[in-house]
Amino acid sequence: MEKTIVNPQRQFSRRKLATPRTQLDRSQWIEGAIDLIANDGVNGLRVETLARQCGVTKGSFYWHFKDRQDLLTAVLDYWRDGRLRDIEKTTSAPPGDEGAQLHVVFDVYAASPNRKGVSIELAVRDWARHDPQAAAIVESVDLYRLDCTRKLYVAAGMSDADAKSRSVLLYACVFGLSLMHYAHFDDHLDDLRQRIADRIVSP
Repeated sequence: MEKTIVNPQRQFSRRKLATPRTQLDRSQWIEGAIDLIANDGVNGLRVETLARQCGVTKGSFYWHFKDRQDLLTAVLDYWRDGRLRDIEKTTSAPPGDEGAQLHVVFDVYAASPNRKGVSIELAVRDWARHDPQAAAIVESVDLYRLDCTRKLYVAAGMSDADAKSRSVLLYACVFGLSLMHYAHFDDHLDDLRQRIADRIVSP
């Protein structure tokens, strides 16, 4: 029988031209999962679906996570940490500027919403309606958000009781605005938002 001779140089060039498989780090898996949850809800998150969406094999998932629940826990931690950083940044003010910072807080949340951000927020909050772990994470974010704003109101001269009620009112308003379609309600939306902010922020 005739023996086929393989050219080593040709074999090497084929290996060299082969496209390497994409590798995702842990944070990329989590970010992909968050996108999927924002679109399909937490029940739509499946390891197979996520791997296909990311263009990688299902097996590579297990380099970073024990199972789906491990990923869900990581998603909640990632979402919480991001929210806490944003809240701290938005509510930080030098002494004497707390009143002005409250207007900044209102403006940040009442501005034209980031639709992707809103979708993620709604998906996580819907998840929290059915899952105790998610509910605890969402509550920790809400309480931190409210307390940071309460401190601004107190520093601006309000009593603690009034500061608490005004903090709840502020976030109830801006979150409600993010879900409403009111662009044609007033011809001067900036003025409308300013009047709302003045009523909520001013002592």
